Amino acid sequence: MSNSHANRVAVVTGASSGIGEAAARRLAASGASVALIARRADRLETLAKEIERDGGTALVLAADVADAAAMRAAAAEVEAKLGRADLLFNNAGVMLAAPIDELATDDWQRMIDVNMTGLMNAIGAFVPHLVASADEKGVADLVNTSSIGAQAIFPSFAVYVASKAYVTHLSKNLRADLGPKGVRVAAIEPGLVETELQGHVTDAGALQWLDGVRESLTWLKPEDIAETVAFLTSLPARVNLQQVTVMPTAQV
Repeated sequence: MSNSHANRVAVVTGASSGIGEAAARRLAASGASVALIARRADRLETLAKEIERDGGTALVLAADVADAAAMRAAAAEVEAKLGRADLLFNNAGVMLAAPIDELATDDWQRMIDVNMTGLMNAIGAFVPHLVASADEKGVADLVNTSSIGAQAIFPSFAVYVASKAYVTHLSKNLRADLGPKGVRVAAIEPGLVETELQGHVTDAGALQWLDGVRESLTWLKPEDIAETVAFLTSLPARVNLQQVTVMPTAQV
C-alpha cells in the first residue's frame, strides 16, 4: 500500500468497530500515525496492537465524544505524543429508531449527544490542530460521517436522519470558515453498511425493515468507506470533495 499519508497524524473517533476501525487500519497502512478514540478501551488496545504489529503507529485514547473536557484532554495527549493532528475523521455515532409518537426521548437525547454534540466536541478540540497543521503543511482534513439519511426519508428514523442532515449541512458551512485556511472539509454519506450500528436498533418495525433490505441487496463493508476516506484525504491540496455519497449498487 502507498505511503500517501506518511508524516500525517490522523484522529479517528468511533474507532473501536466498524467504519472507524477500518479507517484507522487503512490510514495507518498508508503511513499515518493514528489516534484511536472510543469508549471501549479493550477494543482500542487490540486494534492498536494489530496496527503496530503491521508496522504502523497507534495511540489509544479511551474517551466519550459526548464529554467535551475528555475530548480537549485527548487533543492535548495527541499533540504531546504524536504531534498536531492534521486529519480528523469524525465518525462516532449512534442509530436508534422508533416511531416518533412513542416518545423515546432518552434515545432522542442520546443521538443528539453523540451525533451532534459529540461531533462538535471533537471539532472544538481538534480544529486548532487542523488550522495550525494546514498553515505548516499546506493542507489538513476534517471528514465527518453523515448518512444517506441526510437526503432521504426513513420511517421511524426521524431523529437519527435529522442528526445526520445536521452533519452534512454543518460540513458545507464549515468550508466557508476553514477552506480559506487550508483545511478541507468533507461529509461522507454512506448507504447501508454492515456495522454494529444496526445492533443499536431495538424497534421491531425498524428491525424488520433492516432484515428485509439485508436479504434483498449486498450491503457495503466498512472497508469501502475507509477506502473513500483514504482517497479524499490523499488528493492534492487544491482538491476538496465536499460531499461524497457512497451507496450499495442495488440500494435505490
